[in-house]
Amino acid sequence: MNEQRDRPHKPNGSYGPNQQEDRLIPPHGGYKNLKSFQTAEIVYDATVAFCDRFVDKRSRTHDQMVQAARSGRQNIAEGSQASGTSRKTELKLVSVARASLEELLLDYQDFLRQRRLPLWDKEHPRAMEIRKLAWLPNRSYATYRSYVEQSSPEVAANALICLVHQASYLLDRQLAQLERRFAEEGGFSERLYAFRSGRRNRELRETPADYGAFGADHPDADAQASTDPAGPIAPTPEEAP
Repeated sequence: MNEQRDRPHKPNGSYGPNQQEDRLIPPHGGYKNLKSFQTAEIVYDATVAFCDRFVDKRSRTHDQMVQAARSGRQNIAEGSQASGTSRKTELKLVSVARASLEELLLDYQDFLRQRRLPLWDKEHPRAMEIRKLAWLPNRSYATYRSYVEQSSPEVAANALICLVHQASYLLDRQLAQLERRFAEEGGFSERLYAFRSGRRNRELRETPADYGAFGADHPDADAQASTDPAGPIAPTPEEAP
């Protein structure tokens, strides 16, 4: 499975290539199109159903598993939304999502071990069956509902383990991509510097030289330039490009 980022979400309308270059904060968000988010959401919904069936609702384990699954989903969304102004924050939050899913994976493995139920390897026929569902279009929790709500504890827990592995794999790919982009392009500070420098350079190219009270084409402009000891007004050091 490959991490797929579809066309970014455009909350303020559509922007052409030139318009995107002129924007300090680029279009961002669009997390619902991320395969990692979609899979993490299935894990969250399935975990709620699993815990309601097999884990005592009064136990800390019930709450911890549900919260770990929720954290996996929520941090992907929050990181994507923060990416417009902080790629560092996006990296951090996606890393938190990945860590939350690792915690959840251990809980499912503990569930099987403590009940002396088998943990399927990835080549197990049932595991292969569940893994192949990832290729279905428009999949959702409903795709896996029967494995969680109508199957034995062994099948339900192993099905969730397959899903958590898939979500973790996607997040690993996403993190690697974010790290490369951050290393190559920098973060918001670098973008801000480039944005201000580019805008200043365009203004200097588009604005005619300042000859004081007269424009460059005024008949008295040369006279003023010759009588003014300082010559044509020059930009201050702060204004210089």
